[in-house]
Amino acid sequence: MTASRGLDSLGFIEREGSLGQVPPAFRPVVAVTRDRVLDLFGARLDSAYLYGSIPRGTARVRRSDLDLLAVLREEPGVADREGARALGEAVDKEFGQVDGVGILLVSRAQVLSEPERYDLGWFVACLCTPLLGEDLAEYLPRYRPDSLLARETNGDLALLLPRWRERITAVDSADEARRPLVRFMSRRLVRTAGGLGVSPRKHSTLVMPRWNGWTSDLADMAEAFAAYYPARGEQMRAAAVLGCEPTGDPDILTSYVDDLGPWLAEEYARVHGVKAPRPNS
Repeated sequence: MTASRGLDSLGFIEREGSLGQVPPAFRPVVAVTRDRVLDLFGARLDSAYLYGSIPRGTARVRRSDLDLLAVLREEPGVADREGARALGEAVDKEFGQVDGVGILLVSRAQVLSEPERYDLGWFVACLCTPLLGEDLAEYLPRYRPDSLLARETNGDLALLLPRWRERITAVDSADEARRPLVRFMSRRLVRTAGGLGVSPRKHSTLVMPRWNGWTSDLADMAEAFAAYYPARGEQMRAAAVLGCEPTGDPDILTSYVDDLGPWLAEEYARVHGVKAPRPNS
């Protein structure tokens, strides 16, 4: 890793991913999802974006999911979210090369709002690949890997931990049922620790300003974190592995909410502060 990884010559975070990087095996599912999203929302659709491993070119057949952000001209309603959920489930069943299809719905006003400038706005400008409509990145600033960005993207981990405990209590006792939760929490913790995770828009940010670089690779995030917090390095490396190859071990989930998560939330608040509250949060 170099100090300038993921940044341009002026120190701004470079936008990751492109349609040209979509692996051939995933191009049919991207095309079908694009067309069906347009059919579903029609003129109400402002823009749509891919994000995640597929536009980064790192997706694995039958292991990676397809992630799409749809921006509507007005606030999405219950029927919109149900329609997006049904669309995703249908495409997932039709195409065996993907392991799930997720469609995140937001409004144009939310993306461009001041409270979301360094969270959802940054996500669109830096992590999303334009697929349909106008690219809202044109209305957003350039972003640097600084403490402001770190605070506004991931400075809410402490608020999430009680919800995580509830989810752990509610999940089925079978290992297979716990694996998605291990995967989700592992990724969120690694991304909070290392560069900038819903939330799909969270990445590794605790050490990002000091490292002065950017990456979406979980292993690289864990290594960047370990360089500054060696005592917790092995825990984060293990979480990076589990973010890609999860098990259903309940002790892992317990360690996340009783040890690693609380420590990380406290250290994050000490270094970067707490995320500003959002309307209706």
